[in-house]
Amino acid sequence: MSAPGAVLSRPSAPAGGPPSMVPQVALAVVCGGYALGAALGWGSHEIALFMGDFGLSAAALVAAVSCALYARRHRTSRFRPAWMLFAASSAMAGLGNGVWGWYEVVLRAEVPSPSLADFCFLLFAPPAIVGLLVLAKRPVSRAGWVCLGLDAWLIAGSLVTLSWSLALAHTTHFQGTSVAQSALSLAYPLLDIVLVSMVLVLHFRRSSVHRSAINTAVAALALTVLCDALFSSPLLRDHYRSGQILDAGWFAGSILLAYAPWVARRTPGEPAADDLQRTARRPQPPGSRPIAGSLAALTPYLAAAVCTLGILTNVLDGRRIDKVVLFTGCTVVLALVVRQGIMLLDNITLTQELAQKENHFRSLVQGSSDVIMIAAPTGVLRYVSPAAAGVYGRDAEELVGSELASLIHPEDLGRVVHEVRRFLAAPPEKEPTTRIECRFRAGDRRAGGDGWLNVESTVNRHHGGLIFNSRDVTERVRLQAQLQHNASHDALTDLPNRALFTERVSQAVTGRRASDHDTAVLYIDLDGFKQVNDTIGHQAGDELLVQAARRLGESVRSGDIAARLGGDEFAALITGDGTRDHTARELRVHEIADRLRIKLSEPYRIDGRDVRVAASIGVAFADPGVTPSALLRNADMAMYRAKQAGKGRVEMYAPQMQAEVVQRAELAGKLRTALHDGEFTLLHQPVVELSSGKVTALAAHARWRSAEGILFTPHEFLRVGDRGRRTEDGARAAELSRWQLEEALEQAGARHRAGHPVPVAVRLSARRLMDRAMPPRTVETLLDRHGLPPGSLVLELSDSDPRIPLDELERRLVALRRLGVRIALDGFGSGYAAMALRRLPVDVLRLDRGMIDGVVESPRLRKITAGLLRIAADLGMQSVADGVDLPEQVLALHSMGCTHGQGLAFSGPLDEPRLRCALARGAYPVPDLAGEGRAVVLSGSAVPVRRGAAAAPESLVHPPLRSNSETSVPPT
Repeated sequence: MSAPGAVLSRPSAPAGGPPSMVPQVALAVVCGGYALGAALGWGSHEIALFMGDFGLSAAALVAAVSCALYARRHRTSRFRPAWMLFAASSAMAGLGNGVWGWYEVVLRAEVPSPSLADFCFLLFAPPAIVGLLVLAKRPVSRAGWVCLGLDAWLIAGSLVTLSWSLALAHTTHFQGTSVAQSALSLAYPLLDIVLVSMVLVLHFRRSSVHRSAINTAVAALALTVLCDALFSSPLLRDHYRSGQILDAGWFAGSILLAYAPWVARRTPGEPAADDLQRTARRPQPPGSRPIAGSLAALTPYLAAAVCTLGILTNVLDGRRIDKVVLFTGCTVVLALVVRQGIMLLDNITLTQELAQKENHFRSLVQGSSDVIMIAAPTGVLRYVSPAAAGVYGRDAEELVGSELASLIHPEDLGRVVHEVRRFLAAPPEKEPTTRIECRFRAGDRRAGGDGWLNVESTVNRHHGGLIFNSRDVTERVRLQAQLQHNASHDALTDLPNRALFTERVSQAVTGRRASDHDTAVLYIDLDGFKQVNDTIGHQAGDELLVQAARRLGESVRSGDIAARLGGDEFAALITGDGTRDHTARELRVHEIADRLRIKLSEPYRIDGRDVRVAASIGVAFADPGVTPSALLRNADMAMYRAKQAGKGRVEMYAPQMQAEVVQRAELAGKLRTALHDGEFTLLHQPVVELSSGKVTALAAHARWRSAEGILFTPHEFLRVGDRGRRTEDGARAAELSRWQLEEALEQAGARHRAGHPVPVAVRLSARRLMDRAMPPRTVETLLDRHGLPPGSLVLELSDSDPRIPLDELERRLVALRRLGVRIALDGFGSGYAAMALRRLPVDVLRLDRGMIDGVVESPRLRKITAGLLRIAADLGMQSVADGVDLPEQVLALHSMGCTHGQGLAFSGPLDEPRLRCALARGAYPVPDLAGEGRAVVLSGSAVPVRRGAAAAPESLVHPPLRSNSETSVPPT
C-alpha cells in the first residue's frame, strides 16, 4: 500500500457479537409445527376444527396482549399508538375466530353469512391501516402529505382495477342475490386492497427508527392480507374448511405480529431510537443509491401499468369495459398527473434552493481564510480551496492530485497516520471530528526558514475519505516556544533560571547518572555588586550581569549547565566523570570553580570605565542520599561561608556548616522564645567620674536568664540579627532593642521618683535608630510617660552602618537633642566612629575597650588616646572610657584628661537592688590622684602609682576579674 493509502485506509472495525437466535428459532418451530399439523389434517376432523378456529383465536389474542404490553411499558415511545392499534386489530381477529369456532366446534353448525364473526373480521383492517399510517415516515410539507395520499390511491386504485377485472366483477354471481352477502363479499377484498396499499406505501416510506420491528410488523400484516385475499377468492372459498393449510398463514401472521414490537431492542450494527439523526448523517459509499428510493420513484408508473393491465384484460377477453374499471383507471391517471405536477414544482423549488445553498457554501469555502481539502480514500487530494495560495504559498490546482503523505513532514507522518487510523476506527457518533497538528510543506511564496509551516487541521469523514479544514499556526507555535523558553530562562541573561536549573539538578541526582557522586553544584555570588548599582546605576549593573553570564557560559564545559538564580547569584552544574576518588574529584571541581572565580573577577568594561567585582563560590557534591534541594542548600551555605571568610574565594561544603546553621536557628528560636516569655532582664553598670568617684550615669545592659539560672549577654544574638541573612533575625534584634529602651526608661522613671535622678545610657545602633519600627516620637512618648526630665537619657550610638546616609542620621539626632536626649558616640577610636565625628551632633565620646586594654603598656596607644581626649575636650564633649578594669587604667586615663570611666575597676553590671545600694552610697573609691612627692609617671611598661595616705589600703586592691558577658551567680 502506498503512503497515502496507509494514511487514509480504514482499519477493520471489530465486529459485534452475533445477536441471540433463540427467539427466531422458537418462532420458526411454532409456526412450522402448526403448518405441519395443518398439512396433515391434525389427525382428525375435530382437532382440525379446534386448531383452525380456537388455535387462530389464541394466536391473535397472543399478538394483542404482546402489542398492548409493549405499548404499556414504553409510554414515551413515538410509535406507542401504532402498537395499541395493532393490539386492537389482533383482538378483533381473535374474537372473530373465537365466534367462528363457537359455531363449528361447540354448536357443530354451519357459520351463518353474515355473522358476528364477519363483523369482527371487517374491524380487523381499519385499526391496522391507521397503525401503518402511524409507522409511516411523516412528510415535512403539505406537498408531501398530498403525495402520500396520491401514492396510496395510486396503489389502491391499481389493485381495485386489477381485482375488479379479474374477480370482483363476478363476485355477486357466486354469492347469490342477497344485498348483505354482496356487500360482505365486496368489503373483504376492498379492505384487503386498502391494507395492501398501506403496506406497500409503508415499505417505501417507513421510518429509519426501529426498522427491524416495523419490517416484522409489515411482514405479518402482508402475510395476513395474502391469506385474506386467497380466502376471498371464489375458487378457494367454496372449498375452505377450518384447519387447512391456509390457516397456517393466518397463524404465522399473528405470531410474527406478537414478536414484532420486541425486535425494537438495539442489536449490533443497527441504530437505536435515539440514533435517527446520526444514522441520517452517516455517509453512503460513493456511487451507491438506495434501492427503496428508486422503487418509491417508480411507484406511480407501476400503478399506471397495473391499471392498464386491468383494462387490457377486459379488452382481450372480449368483454365490454366495466364502468368501475374505467372510472378507477381515470382517477389513477388523474392522480398520476397531479402527483407528477406537484413533484415537478417541488423539484424546481428544491433545485433553486440547492443552487442557492451551493452558491452560499461555495462562497464560504472559497472566501474562507482556512484551507479546505478533501482527500480520497487513497490519500490523493481531490479538492483544495483557493485559500491555499495565501496560506501555503501554493496554488490549489498545484495541490490537487498530490499525495497527502508527500506534503507532511517525515518526522510528523507517523504520528498523523496513527491519529487518522484511530479516528477512522472510532464510532462516528462518538467522535465526529478530530484535530491534528503537523508541519506542512510550503511553497516558495511562504517558505521561510526550513520551508515548513505548522498547520492545525480539523478532520471530518467524507465518503470514505477525509475533509481537512486547515489553518496556519506557525506564529502561534513560535510564540508558544518563545513563552516556554522565557518561562525556563532568565530574561536578562538568557541563562536557565532557577526552575530549569533545579529540574536539571533533579535529573542529575535522581537520573541515570545518580551513581556519579562527583557531580557538583557551584553556587556563585558577585561580591560588591550592590555598590555597582548604588554608584553607577542599575543599567550598568544589568550590563555587568549580562557580561558575567556570558563569561560563565563560555567558561563551563560543554556538558555542564550555567544558570542565573536571581539578583547577582549564579549557579553551575558540573557533571561528573564517574571517578570514586574523593580527593581527585575535589581537586578537579576546585580547579573549575577557581577558574570561574578568576574569570568572573576580571574587570568589566562598562560605559567606558573598568568595574571590578569579586566572586564567592560555594561547592557541594551530590553525595549518596542527598536530595536536589539539599544539594542546592549545601552549595548555598558553602557560598556564604566563602563570603564570611573574606569573599573572593572558593569554599567546599562541609557537614559542620549545616550544624552551625542549625545552631544559629536554635539560638534565634531561643531569642524569640525569650522575648515572648519575658526571660530578658536589664542590668545597669555605673558610669563613674574619675576625679571623684561619683556615679554620674548608668549604662543599661540586657541579659538573658537561661534555664540553668545563668545570665548571658545577647551579644551573639544581636550579631546574628544585625548581620544575618534572614530578615526575621533582624526583626527580633530590633524588638530586643525596643524592649531595652522601654525597660531602661521605665526603671529610670522609678528611680527618679525614688530620689535617684541619675541619667541612663542605652546603646543603640544607627540602623536601629533609623528603623521604621522606632518612629521619631517614640523617645518623646516614653520620656513623657515615665515623667523623666530632659537629660535623663543618653543614647549611645554604636556600630554605625556606612550604608546609612549621614544627613538623615544627623537630622534624627538633632531632633532627639531638642528633647534633651544626650548623644554618645560609642566605640570611638575604631572604624566608622572617627569618620562620623565631624558630622554628627555628639555630647559624649566613649572610648572603645580595645584602646583601654593597652593604654598602660603601649606608649603609642597612650599618645593616640591622649590626642583623642584632647579633641573631645576641645569640642566640649565629655569622655567616657569603656572597659576600665584596673586601677592603673584609672590613673592613666585621668592623667590624660578622661573625665569618666566604666568598668570592673568600679563595678560590674548590677541588678536593681544592688544598684539602689550603690546609688545610696553615691560614689566609689578611686586611687590617690595627688599624693605627696609621688607624681604619677607613665613611661615604658611599668606604671608607678603613688598611694595617698588618705586612700584606703583596699583601694588599690584589684577587684576580682569577671567576664563582662557572664555572671556566675544570678543577682537577686
